[in-house]
Amino acid sequence: MGKEKVYVFDTTLRDGEQVPGCQLNTKEKVEIALDLESLGVDIIEAGFPISSPGDFNSVNEISKVVKKSIICALSRAVISDIDMANLALKNAKRKRIHTGIGASDIHIKNKFNSTREKILEQAIAAVKYSSKFFNDIEFYAEDAGRADEDFLCKMVEEVIKAGATVINIPDTTGYNLPEIFAKKIKYLMDNVPNIDKAILSVHCHNDLGLATANTIAGLQNGARQFEATINGIGERAGNTSLEEVVMALRAHPDLNLDTGIKSKKITPISKKVSRMMNMPIQRNKAIVGANAFAHSSGIHQDGFLKHRENYEIINPEDVGLKASSIDLTARSGRAALKHRLQLLGFSFSKVELETIYIKFIEMADEKKLLHDEDLYKLMKKYS
Repeated sequence: MGKEKVYVFDTTLRDGEQVPGCQLNTKEKVEIALDLESLGVDIIEAGFPISSPGDFNSVNEISKVVKKSIICALSRAVISDIDMANLALKNAKRKRIHTGIGASDIHIKNKFNSTREKILEQAIAAVKYSSKFFNDIEFYAEDAGRADEDFLCKMVEEVIKAGATVINIPDTTGYNLPEIFAKKIKYLMDNVPNIDKAILSVHCHNDLGLATANTIAGLQNGARQFEATINGIGERAGNTSLEEVVMALRAHPDLNLDTGIKSKKITPISKKVSRMMNMPIQRNKAIVGANAFAHSSGIHQDGFLKHRENYEIINPEDVGLKASSIDLTARSGRAALKHRLQLLGFSFSKVELETIYIKFIEMADEKKLLHDEDLYKLMKKYS
């Protein structure tokens, strides 16, 4: 039996670009959009057209060049927003509008100064109006992570009746725990009578460091689209990291879920986004961090050299890296030193290795991390 398809909705160019100092110009956005298409992203959220002339132009230009991926534009549940999104997407071969409104009582009262009844009417009206221009309509129930479940079910049911084809359930503030978010998605799957008429999507933020876990929990309980960014960039603590979810699904084939992402292109696009958006990647970041496939402790290095899977659950080549790295530090053991020296062409006896290792440790204590040139200096007397 084949794996179930999980659709990848990338919002690097919209939610990711909301980080202060990470703004891109239109040319840069087009370049990244083409890379996202090549990566295999199903839907590219290209921007929020009514927010600025620059965003409108970027959505318009991306629509002209991207042919395979669906191009999506964000809007509020407001007619002028929807009109602007439609205009910006006029050249798109495949297009989607992403419209919606707050679903939690916190947002209804404190953001909109409204009532559940009025918000529901506005949501339905926005979807119906969008259906004049779009066959593919995604509705977001903002702050669904803190919304009353029965009201959320009612909202989802009514917007599907009005024409929504995808329903986005965002954990807007990153508040949910995986078990709670899983139950919320399952509750929607079990209690919205027309849920089979739409794809359920999850959009999680990382305020508590749980975005990837919540996303996986949502997918395990019926969601079939997830929304993410390259490197997990985004508002506050960021969004779900695209590469983490993709590789988590690959690492757990028992979930029977997979994306169409060409994972060997992950590392190149990760580095490009980091460079172009001026957002350095923390060294211990999962999948794409500099240390993600680096081994420095002696016990780990020895086990890795004996059998890679002792300490790696993902092959680095699968995400576009040539190989793992053995970093030589004062924590490294004889096995790692011997391996690295032999790669450099040195040969020596077991007795000589003991003497070399003592000198190596002395040098490593002083320099912290040793490179090949340091090893050449170390081995001058033994060559």
